[in-house]
Amino acid sequence: MADTVTQLLHARADDDNLAITYEGTTWTWREYIHDAGRMAAAVLGVADRSRPMHVGTLLGNTPDMLMALAAGALGGYVTVGVNNTRRGEGLAADILRADCQILLTDAEHRTLLDGLDLPGVSIFDTSTSAWTDLLANAGELTPHSVPTATDTFMLIFTSGTSGNPKPVQFAHMMIPFAGPVLADKYNIGPGDVCYLSMPLFHSAALMGGYCVALCGGAAIAPAKFSASTFLSDIRRYNATYMNYVGKPLAYILATPEQPDDADNPLRVAFGNEATDRDINDFARRFGCTVWDGFGSTELAIIITREPGTPPGSIGRGFPNVAVYHPDTRTECARAEFDATGALTNADAAIGELVNVDGGGMFMGYYNDSEATGERLRDGMYWSGDLAYKDADDWIYLAGRTGDWMRVDGENIAAGPIERILLRITEINRVAVYAVPDEHVGDAVMAAIVLQDDAVLDPERFAEQLAAQADLSPKAWPRHVRIADDLPTTATNKILKRALKSEGITAGDGTLWTMQARSRTYRVAATDAVTTV
Repeated sequence: MADTVTQLLHARADDDNLAITYEGTTWTWREYIHDAGRMAAAVLGVADRSRPMHVGTLLGNTPDMLMALAAGALGGYVTVGVNNTRRGEGLAADILRADCQILLTDAEHRTLLDGLDLPGVSIFDTSTSAWTDLLANAGELTPHSVPTATDTFMLIFTSGTSGNPKPVQFAHMMIPFAGPVLADKYNIGPGDVCYLSMPLFHSAALMGGYCVALCGGAAIAPAKFSASTFLSDIRRYNATYMNYVGKPLAYILATPEQPDDADNPLRVAFGNEATDRDINDFARRFGCTVWDGFGSTELAIIITREPGTPPGSIGRGFPNVAVYHPDTRTECARAEFDATGALTNADAAIGELVNVDGGGMFMGYYNDSEATGERLRDGMYWSGDLAYKDADDWIYLAGRTGDWMRVDGENIAAGPIERILLRITEINRVAVYAVPDEHVGDAVMAAIVLQDDAVLDPERFAEQLAAQADLSPKAWPRHVRIADDLPTTATNKILKRALKSEGITAGDGTLWTMQARSRTYRVAATDAVTTV
């Protein structure tokens, strides 16, 4: 049995079944592994082996990204999945924090690097003739190392308590751990096509998509997610399996339903954080089975939804998953409900999701022992996710600790957004916090106090946001509350819990709302009118 991604790839080196299909071009597994080996040889030929062998990928879901993943495993070096929604100094910080000595990018993403200070980083654009020449002259591959199960396959960024993304050390063993189980459960093998539109720099795509295809011997159809082209892609690629994270099902369901939507090859959709309604509606509309689960980027917490899961629950956790109070370090009471189903003992029942046996497959954050120690305390892994568990062990999410927001399947911290908003000269004070999204997860809300006599309208605000090069598209506030003042403590700290409890309201001011996947705000309410 394989222990590493490297071994899994070598096992497919003589496989002539379809491996990649992309916009009319195809690769067999034999061709894929050959070309990835050539990429690895090219990278190692220009690398400084005295430095950390970390190769960043600022790429989309393309064959180049798939080649880079396999190249790292075959070449025995670490691939760094750079989040391509990051901007400006934040993007530069990620690249440098991960000790990338080489960065692979393409024509679509190259301009994101313009003006950034990246000392010691060699940048290669895979869309250029220079890169083609480098591949052609690469020679035979001599791997930098032969990875073991616990060696790092990839660095995948998440956010930390300070708001700065931290690179998670994603071990080789994670792929052969998850892949065979999922491929067997969903009967994925040669002849199947796995549609991968979730970003391949994220663990969800690796653990819910790439590993299934690699371990099952199915083909991969990489794509950029689009609700409007989803069904045509499924039909065009003859895709039988897809994975998702966050709200993609909701976006797809928002498109007009057609009588023949179920006339497609899709059998299974696997992912996490979809709502009960979206799971059921998607399965009905597209004639497939939807399997939803929950897991942290660090893979220390795994929760599976199974038949009989109650409405609102994310499923049952592995035996080592519990809910603990972060202050007392003891397990929380089981949830109690009234006749309407409302939680009656929230204070006692809600706590933090933990792995009582330790970090599981969490290998720590790269070069950040402090952040690793924050997650691993008292012999347990603390996820940062709030939840409660009922008498039958069903788990329900209750939000995030601190200023965390779960937007489109990603954790986003409030602090960096607040600092960016305060660049707008009309703004005096701001609080950024999470409110419930109408589909799943969180939406970003900002409560703003303007400078005395300052005027700011929705159009001007949107223009100012668009001018912030380091503001991720997912970090744009969905709702904006213009207030005369904000609730504060005696020490003048803003009481975000009070704002959160009021929800999506204008309060005594004005509420602007931005429609999903839009960049235009409209006045939604004034003078304490509530909107949803």
